[in-house]
Amino acid sequence: MSPRHIALAVLVAAVWGVNFVVIHVGLGHFPPFLFGALRFAVVAVPAVFFVGRPRVAFRWVVAVGLTLGVAKFGLLFFAMNAGMPSGLSSLVLQSQAVFTAVFAAALLRERPPVQRIAGLAIAFAGIGVAAVDRGLNGPVGAFALVILSAAFWGLSNVLTKKAAPADALRWMVWMSAVPVLPLLALSLLFEGPSAAGEAFAALSPAGIGAVLYVGLGSTLFGFMAWSFLLGRYDASAVAPYSLLVPVFGMSSSWLLLGEGISPLGAGAALLVVLGIGLTALRPGALGSVRVLSSGRPTGLLRRRVRPVAGPAAEPPARLG
Repeated sequence: MSPRHIALAVLVAAVWGVNFVVIHVGLGHFPPFLFGALRFAVVAVPAVFFVGRPRVAFRWVVAVGLTLGVAKFGLLFFAMNAGMPSGLSSLVLQSQAVFTAVFAAALLRERPPVQRIAGLAIAFAGIGVAAVDRGLNGPVGAFALVILSAAFWGLSNVLTKKAAPADALRWMVWMSAVPVLPLLALSLLFEGPSAAGEAFAALSPAGIGAVLYVGLGSTLFGFMAWSFLLGRYDASAVAPYSLLVPVFGMSSSWLLLGEGISPLGAGAALLVVLGIGLTALRPGALGSVRVLSSGRPTGLLRRRVRPVAGPAAEPPARLG
């Protein structure tokens, strides 16, 4: 990935990391399925009536809308509402990088280089260390729902890569229109109409701000940029950058919600950053600078030595 696109991937990770704190605030004002429906409604309405359809088969719009919008976010919001802390949720959800690599290998026949696999393993080890440090303080069922949410995110990454939308804005607007009605139906079924009425009756600037951030910031900007990157690079190259999300998520939770970061947690975040750095290197870059103990260059530094014309290089004498 180019430096500019690496910077974009890191910015998306920062927006998504802070997003978990905002979700925590939003869930204090809205029930989870209604909050999810509002998130996507802000993106889709009224833009869907003015933005043309993306130039992809409509089945991909529906598939990603259901896997990402309904399954991934519906499960995540439900789990956080059931007691999963925002920092731990931002951490566990990044297991999606492994699911993305698995689905990409199975469905797209992608074969990531060994260097990228090693970087992914280091970063994921950092997530494991941080999970041990945090401990599973939330309900086990909610923890499992976040893992399942991560699997759906990994699947949606691969589906987006397969769809290869050329226009990220059209793609995000139309994709966001898909989950609104299913999430509203789930809200009516499991939360009841009275919960929605109470939420709107007690509407506050904090609740409105949460909806706008998760809708326009995290969803529209974040997934537009993410879809753009997935359209240009292998899914297994883009997905590891989401492993930076818990670094920003844990930091913002510490700053804004008072969740502490221990030395072990800081070390885990360092592992994540190191792993991301390894995946960002061009395959073979490390081997290109190896030098033999004799001082002779190897790999890309080895070049054929050509004779150089000069005083010591006399032209052959003419015969006859």
